[in-house]
Amino acid sequence: MGLTEKRKIKELQETVLPDRVKEIAEICGQGIPYEVDWEGFANDAAGLNFVDNVSCHRVNMALRVICQDDLGREAIREALRSIRLTNVPDVGAKKLTFDHGVLHLQCAYAQGLSGAFSDGEIREALMSKL
Repeated sequence: MGLTEKRKIKELQETVLPDRVKEIAEICGQGIPYEVDWEGFANDAAGLNFVDNVSCHRVNMALRVICQDDLGREAIREALRSIRLTNVPDVGAKKLTFDHGVLHLQCAYAQGLSGAFSDGEIREALMSKL
């Protein structure tokens, strides 16, 4: 892992992800942590640059739609425990699951939007288990 990756990971850990968790708390009334498999980004500076926009922003947009009323906020607080982000090598390996309270996005982050899921797809995955 090079200096560029280390700096970006530090920024994500200390600033970006805490801000996104605060935003989730504002959306649904409870902070839900992001868990990132940092090893998957060890040599992927390009992928690290897309984590916030490709996953965090889209997850939070999906949550805004679901949590538009008290029923939605309560459902998310009861069902969603964490959001896990994993970097995969190519678009063919991307996967989105929501099981046992964990929303898991496996994205080819270096591919930008084509390697990720839309907020609509994330919303559907969450809604299917609420």
